[in-house]
Amino acid sequence: MAETASKLITQNRKARHEYHILSRVEAGLVLQGTEVKSLRRGQVNLKDSFARIENDEAWLHNMHISPYEEGNRFNHDPTRKRKLLLHRMEIKRLLSKVKEKGLTLVPLKVYFVRGRAKVELGLARGKREYDKREDIARRDMQRDIARQLRREG
Repeated sequence: MAETASKLITQNRKARHEYHILSRVEAGLVLQGTEVKSLRRGQVNLKDSFARIENDEAWLHNMHISPYEEGNRFNHDPTRKRKLLLHRMEIKRLLSKVKEKGLTLVPLKVYFVRGRAKVELGLARGKREYDKREDIARRDMQRDIARQLRREG
């Protein structure tokens, strides 16, 4: 998705823990000037944010962009819903997938590509509690194996 000239701003690590990511899509973000300045400073939080398709338009909800410190009365609302820029066919494809039981659109990353703010959305299915425990056990096992290999090698 992201090209070589991209600058990562933030990632949603919680999403990888909470969901099985089935596919990914890159979308542009419609932002105000003070939001872009706050993004460049890395003042963004994707925790509890999600995307939704309403009236054939994609919207990002609950993404928190901190108000710009040097901003004045034109500063933005930190948690306002933000429009996502996608092609019409991408929106229709995502809408048909989201209508399936248990699928949702979750933002995974926010980054700049050639000066434009982008968000990577993941089409995701929620994990069950035992899936999360399995992932943690697998990660711990891999960490132990790597530690053993370092000691021996």
